[in-house]
Amino acid sequence: MTQTRDTAPPRGPATAPPNHAALAQGASAQDLAVGARRLLARLRDVMAGSGAAQDRLDKIVRTIAHEMGADVCSCYVMRAGEVLELFSTIGLNPSAVHKTRLRVGEGLVGDVAAHARPIALANAQSHPNFAYRPETGEDPFDSFMAVPILRGGRVRGVLAIQHIGRRDYDEQEVETLQTIAMVVAELVAAGELVDSRELSVAADLVLLPSRLDGVSLNRGVAIGHAVLHRPQLTIRQMVADDPEAELLRLKEAVDSMHSAIDRLLIAVGESEGEHAEIMQTYRMVANDRGWLNRIREAIRTGLTAEAAVQRVQNDTRARMSQAADPYLRDRLLDLDDITNRLLQHLAGRTMDTPGGTLPDEVILVARDMGPAELLDYDRRRLKGLVLEEGSGHSHVSIVARALDIPVVGQCAEVLSRVEPLDTLIVDGDNGQVFVRPAEDIQEAFAKSMAVRQQRRRDAEALRDLPSVTRDGVAVRLMLNAGLHIDLPQLRATGADGIGLYRTEIPFMVRATYPDVAVQRDVYAKVLDEAGGKPVVFRTLDVGGDKALPYFPDLEEENPALGWRAIRIGLDRPAMLRKQLRAMLHAASGRSLSVMFPMIAEVAELEKAKAVLDLELDRLTRDGVAPPRELKVGVMLEVPSILFQLDTLLPRVDFVSVGSNDMLQYLFASDRGNPLLNDRYDLLSPPMLRMLRMLARTCAEAGKPLSLCGEMAGRPLDAMALIALGFRTLSMAPPSYFEVKAMLRSLDVGAIAAYLDTLLDRPDRSLRPKLRAFARDRGVLV
Repeated sequence: MTQTRDTAPPRGPATAPPNHAALAQGASAQDLAVGARRLLARLRDVMAGSGAAQDRLDKIVRTIAHEMGADVCSCYVMRAGEVLELFSTIGLNPSAVHKTRLRVGEGLVGDVAAHARPIALANAQSHPNFAYRPETGEDPFDSFMAVPILRGGRVRGVLAIQHIGRRDYDEQEVETLQTIAMVVAELVAAGELVDSRELSVAADLVLLPSRLDGVSLNRGVAIGHAVLHRPQLTIRQMVADDPEAELLRLKEAVDSMHSAIDRLLIAVGESEGEHAEIMQTYRMVANDRGWLNRIREAIRTGLTAEAAVQRVQNDTRARMSQAADPYLRDRLLDLDDITNRLLQHLAGRTMDTPGGTLPDEVILVARDMGPAELLDYDRRRLKGLVLEEGSGHSHVSIVARALDIPVVGQCAEVLSRVEPLDTLIVDGDNGQVFVRPAEDIQEAFAKSMAVRQQRRRDAEALRDLPSVTRDGVAVRLMLNAGLHIDLPQLRATGADGIGLYRTEIPFMVRATYPDVAVQRDVYAKVLDEAGGKPVVFRTLDVGGDKALPYFPDLEEENPALGWRAIRIGLDRPAMLRKQLRAMLHAASGRSLSVMFPMIAEVAELEKAKAVLDLELDRLTRDGVAPPRELKVGVMLEVPSILFQLDTLLPRVDFVSVGSNDMLQYLFASDRGNPLLNDRYDLLSPPMLRMLRMLARTCAEAGKPLSLCGEMAGRPLDAMALIALGFRTLSMAPPSYFEVKAMLRSLDVGAIAAYLDTLLDRPDRSLRPKLRAFARDRGVLV
C-alpha cells in the first residue's frame, strides 16, 4: 500500500456502530443492498450540502469509513505528471494529507490507477506491489480494497479502505465502493479540488503554437477550427428514491435512443456499403439485452437511471480497456458512444447538434469515438478528425474514410493541448497536427491546398487520356478498394481496374463470420461494378492489427510477425475454402484473379494452391461453370520470398508488392510505432535496389509485376517505381489523378538513367534528389 505507523488512532470493526453492520463481513446480500442504498443516500446529502470541495470530500471519506466499518478510508486524487496525492483520510496521519504522493503504478493504490480496475485483498501486505510509506502513520493491516475514480474513461484518483482484521470482500462491497467513486469523480471533475488546467499541460505552454505527431489514418490536408468532442454529461443525482420510476425512465430513454439510431441509419443510407454494416453492428450493440439488464440491476440497488448507466459502463471499461484484442477495444468505443447517447436521452437532450453551434470548418478532436458520434456532426462542415487514440481499422476510421476527410490518430495529449476553436491544420499525409499555427504556416498550407485542388481539377481533365509517359511508356493505373464506396471511383477515374480488393473489411465489420452466400454476393457485386475490368481479390489478410470479432485474442508479443494472413488461412483451411468457394461462384463464367498475402516461402503457396484446387474440384462436382479465366498471384511482403523468386515465378501468373509491410520487414521497423515513423524511407537505396532487382527478375520471367501499397499513390514515389521498371501501380482513389498527371509529364528514360546513378550512394533517402530532378524537369509531383 503506502503508509506507516504514526499518531492516527486506529478504527476497527468493533468501532462500527451496530446499526451499520449491514456492510460488515458475513451480511446477507439483501442486508448489503440495504446498507449500500443507505450509504448512497447519506452521500447524496453530503454532495447537496454547502461548503468547500475539500470539506465535502472529508465528509465523504468519514461517511464511507463509518458505514463500511473500515479502519482506514483514503482518497487519492490525480495530479499533473500522473502523480496520486493523498487528499483526504480517516485512520491515517492527518499530516500526510497533501504530502503523500505516489506515482501511477507505485504501491497498491498506484496499481489500481495503472490498470483502472478495482483490487480486493484479504492479505494485502503479501502482495508484491505493497509499498510502505512511513509518513502516513499506517498501522499494520490485513485487508485492503480500492477502486479507481473514473470519469470520461480516465482515472481521476483512487478510493481505498483498509481493515486490520483479515476479511474477504465480496462483490457487493466492491460494487458499492465503485458507485461511491462515481460520486467522488463528479467532485474531482468540477475542478474545485485540482484545477482542470493542471491536468493538461503547464500554463505557459497551453497557448503556444505547437506541432503534434501521430499516425496517418486517412490522407489529405485540412485547415479549420477545433471542436472538442467531450460528450460526457455531469450526473447530478446518484441515488433514487423510487427504483420503479427510474426503470420506467430508462425504458423511455432506450426507446427514444433506438428510434434516433434508426433515423440516423436512414439518413446516412444504410442499404449499401461497409460503413452501413458498421452501423448495423452498432445498432446490435445498442440492443444488447445483457447490457440493458445490468443497467436495470444497478437501478434496483438504489441508483438513478443515469448513475446506473455510468456505473455499468465504468465496470465494462475496467474489464475491457486492458484487452489486447483490437476488436474488443473498438466495441468498447461503440459502447462508450451508446452510453453517452443514452445519457443524453435520459437528460432529455438530442444529439442533433453536438457541441452547439459549429464553426463553418470543423476539425473534430476526440480521445476516441464511435462511428455514430462522427455521423452526428454536419458533414458539410466536418473537414478533419484528430484522435488521441484510434487505429486504421477502427469503425470510426472506416467511416471517416467514407466521408473522405483527413484523419490523424495516436496523437498524444491533443485534448490537453487544444482549446475550443483553436486553429488547427491536419496533415493526414504526414500524420501531423499543427495547433495554433503561425500565419506563415497557415498561408503555406493554404497555398499548398489550393495548388492541390487546382491540380486535381486539372488532372480530372485527363480522365479520358491514356496513361502514357512523354516518351511513350504505357503504365496501368489501378485502384485499391475494400469499401463499397470505392467502387464507383473506378468509373469516375477511368482507372484500368482494381489492383487490390481487400476482402477482410467485410469480415471485420461483422459480428459473425459471413457465410459463403454473403461473401459470394459481395464479390459478385464488385465484379459487376468493375464492368469487365480486372479485379485482383486478396484472400483474407487479418491478424496483427486487423482483428476479427469471432477470433480469439492471442495476445502475441509481436502481432506483426505472428499468426496472420495466409498463416491463418492455411491453419484454418475451412475458412479459406469457404472464401475461395465464394469467389469461384461469384466469378462463374468471368475472369478471376486471386492473390495470396504474406507468402514467406514457396511451400506456403503450394499449400494455398492445393486448397484452391479442392474448391475447383467441388465446383465441377456441383455443376457450376468455372471462371472463364483464373489467375493466381502472390503479394510480396516478406523478404524471405525474394530468395526463392526462381522457384516462385513459374508457379504464379502475377506478382504484387505490398510496400507497407515490405518496408517494415526489410528494415525490422514497426510501422505502427510513432518513434520509427520517419526513420526509414521507401525511397532509400536498400528499398529501391530491392525493387529494381525484383522488377528485372519478373521482366526476364515474363511475369506481370505491380505495387499496391501507399508508395504507388504518392507521385514522387510512383515516379521512382516507374523508373525502376514497374508498369502497373494500384493506389487509393484520391491519389489517382495526381499520379496520372505526374505520369503524363514524365520522361522515363531520363529518370531511369538518373536513378541508376544514385542507387549506390550511402544516403539515408534519395527523396531530396528525386524531388529536385522532378522540379528541374517539370514533372508534376
